[in-house]
Amino acid sequence: MKTFRLAAAAAFLILSSAIVSAQTTLRIGLAEDPDVLDPTLARTYVGRIVFASFCDKLFDIDEKLNAVPQLALGYETAPDGKAVTIKLRPNVKFHDGEKLDADAAKYSLERHMTMAGSFRKPELAAVDRVEVVDPLTIKLDLKTPFAPLIAQLTDRAGMMVSPKAARAAGDKFGLGPVCAGPYKFVERVPQGRIVGEKFADYWNKDNVHIDRVVYLPIVEDTVRIANLKSGGLDLIERVLATDIKDVRSDPKLKLATALGLGYMGIDINVGNGERAKNPLGSSAKVRQALDYAIDREALNQVVFNSEFVPGNQWVNPENSYYQKALPVRKRDVNKAKALLKEAGITAPFDVDFMVPKGAEPQAVAEVIQAMAADVGINMRIRVTEFATSLKQAEAGEYQAFLLAWSGRSDPDGNVYVFYKCKAPLDYPGYCNSEVDNLLDQSRIPSDLAQRKAIYEKLTKIILEDAPILYLYHPRMLIAHTTRLEGYRQMADGLVRVVGLKLK
Repeated sequence: MKTFRLAAAAAFLILSSAIVSAQTTLRIGLAEDPDVLDPTLARTYVGRIVFASFCDKLFDIDEKLNAVPQLALGYETAPDGKAVTIKLRPNVKFHDGEKLDADAAKYSLERHMTMAGSFRKPELAAVDRVEVVDPLTIKLDLKTPFAPLIAQLTDRAGMMVSPKAARAAGDKFGLGPVCAGPYKFVERVPQGRIVGEKFADYWNKDNVHIDRVVYLPIVEDTVRIANLKSGGLDLIERVLATDIKDVRSDPKLKLATALGLGYMGIDINVGNGERAKNPLGSSAKVRQALDYAIDREALNQVVFNSEFVPGNQWVNPENSYYQKALPVRKRDVNKAKALLKEAGITAPFDVDFMVPKGAEPQAVAEVIQAMAADVGINMRIRVTEFATSLKQAEAGEYQAFLLAWSGRSDPDGNVYVFYKCKAPLDYPGYCNSEVDNLLDQSRIPSDLAQRKAIYEKLTKIILEDAPILYLYHPRMLIAHTTRLEGYRQMADGLVRVVGLKLK
């Protein structure tokens, strides 16, 4: 089976190389195949990597997580915090030649806010309406002051789409996205490749030096890195921590790293359909028992050579919003067994543990499985293709789900859409009115101390209810050949192509 996969991956690479042999081509290996390429409907990390080539945003972030202009030149917040005026960059065109003006920006934002199935809707929930002030100025009137707004606009909620193309394509827009990024979408072969070519009318075209970009989903980590070493790929995302030494010792390769904004955690189905009716889903004490069974330091050491950062919250311990008064619990098997007894649960019992396919998540799952078994919780690992796992999680077809989140520059992006009742990423089906109230409160003050105090109350409840068990915060590990020049890694893990050169 592995020989077939190697051959198939090689075939994809040879085919793509033949197609673009006359041009400079950046070949990027992805750990998964992205979901739909529509910024309103998309939800995968690898999709965000691809969007970095196709769809510019109103704002981007710098190395210090500050918002910086991209399609917008700047913004101004009203004194009462209930309106934000954004000035757009002039002379910007979409890939179909249509101009990006205030009407187009208004359309894009309203599409994010109202389209059926939009994953951007909760991110822009505080926006009451979008007004056109002049041809290059929009004003966002807010229902209430909303501190994370600009941070939201540094991601997919800030991506602009061509109104003409979006209206024509409807819900099929993701099959051929038309945005205002450095590369224009050419084709997609599911599980095969995604191709873009340099957009001649890009607003920052003088900093685009490579003719084509080709994304190749290669799930097998060993195949991905083998193709990088052989020259079949120029860059790969999500290098295994166990391969760091090997990459650094290879004179033809470079490693770019940054502590990520996201986390790996275990979603637990507590209220999403019939599958929630089990000891783990029905009792917070049982979930806490599982938490006490896990040794995060040992997990980090065994699977990641101690390269990652153990954690128990939705932000990493280096983040300003991390609650130091609520540190990671030490492993305590006796405490775990006592909690099971308090819950009236007789061990052992089985848990359906859905795990996305891949060497690293499967290794993590096996370590957790061994630790949980010590307290009588049998984590039955069910390896599932990533896109399928998301669909099953949404439908509540799981009991526990090992799931990574790539993270956002503002903590709101790591928490609101997971815990707000019926939010799009609330796969556990968790709903708590007090949590909802705190989530809404946390979006109002711009002062860090005030927001952190609200998050402290929220963190205490979440750690007690435990619908998600946080495990660790990964380092973003990107490897590329020395032929690629100008690459910088940001904490959000995205691969930014503007400014890159191939020798």
